[in-house]
Amino acid sequence: MTFANRTSMLKPEGAYQVLSRAQELEAQGRDIIHLEIGQPDFNTPTNISFAGIRAIAEGRTRYNATAGMPELQKVIAADAGQRRGMKIRPEQVLVSPGAKPNLFFPSLALVDHGDEVIYPNPGFPTYEAMINVAGGIPVPVPLLEENDFSFDLQAFDRLVNERTRLIILNSPSNPTGGVMPLADLEHIAAAAQQHDSWVLSDEIYTRLIFDEAKAPSIAALPGMASRTIIMDGFSKTYAMTGWRLGYGIMPEPLARRVQLLFTHALGSTAHFTQIAGIEALTGTQEAVADMLAQYRQRRDTIVDGLNAIPGIRCRKPQGAFYAFPNIKSLDKSAAELANLLLDQAGVALLPGTAFGAYGEGYLRLSYANSIPNINKALERMETVLRALRPH
Repeated sequence: MTFANRTSMLKPEGAYQVLSRAQELEAQGRDIIHLEIGQPDFNTPTNISFAGIRAIAEGRTRYNATAGMPELQKVIAADAGQRRGMKIRPEQVLVSPGAKPNLFFPSLALVDHGDEVIYPNPGFPTYEAMINVAGGIPVPVPLLEENDFSFDLQAFDRLVNERTRLIILNSPSNPTGGVMPLADLEHIAAAAQQHDSWVLSDEIYTRLIFDEAKAPSIAALPGMASRTIIMDGFSKTYAMTGWRLGYGIMPEPLARRVQLLFTHALGSTAHFTQIAGIEALTGTQEAVADMLAQYRQRRDTIVDGLNAIPGIRCRKPQGAFYAFPNIKSLDKSAAELANLLLDQAGVALLPGTAFGAYGEGYLRLSYANSIPNINKALERMETVLRALRPH
């Protein structure tokens, strides 16, 4: 068969490949501990679920506005603006089925064939995919472990230029859990303004931060609101991955253009899901605080446990629910080690290279799992890895 060139560089997402292999092993009777998927293991908070159930019972199951319910747009604008210290108008908000449309479609609206797009590497695989589909030129910037996995600003300065149409940021980061400090964001903002570049800021983990860390938004910096797209959603903070509810915040002229793409590609987001989203933002936040406290305990458990294994060192992530340990001294590639740990230890995790070439020498472990399971995984990993270092 012959396919369009725009699909020729698309690859499967590594997390789903590992999940599929892990499920095959489970079907054979193997006990597998899942640390590969970035999905909260908590149930959606009860008040949110009941709001969605009531909406379905009341017949809120029909088409609605492409940009989202006006009430939800207003709630998002108020909540997102208050958290970021900026003024956001409801007309800037586009609600989408999941957050990814607000990565893909703004890119399609902005990036033409041959435009350069800077993105973090290691980073979420969809970034490179959407750049290629839009016809842009992917320009990866390394994330530095010694900089808590923020941008290599020297590399960034060499790469940014007048052809840079878009700069993609992700803070807190998947896969590293790193948070970009304000000084780095200010540096990138100055370059974006100098070269008249747009910024797409993936802030899906912005409420999952620890130890009183701050995750500032580049959109709130002077002069940046007019050239920044914020992508956020409900999946991670509210354990709503299956509800498929996200949103983008962008300047109104761009929002109107992206809405046209939504009209022809998506139609609208489920009505009852949006009502659940209103309850998520306006209802009690106790469940969010409880989940965050448990993530913090899990983070400390997994980081301490990884650092106790010979040959591994792991920085303590400031946000999200991922650990990104350095395994360079173990003399195996990240993919080899990930396969070994799945096959011999029954621990499903991802090689850093699932997130780009600069992820070599690292593994990604999701600690969206219980502490007993995390401890069991650490014990199994240590047994297998000690065998690699007999001396």
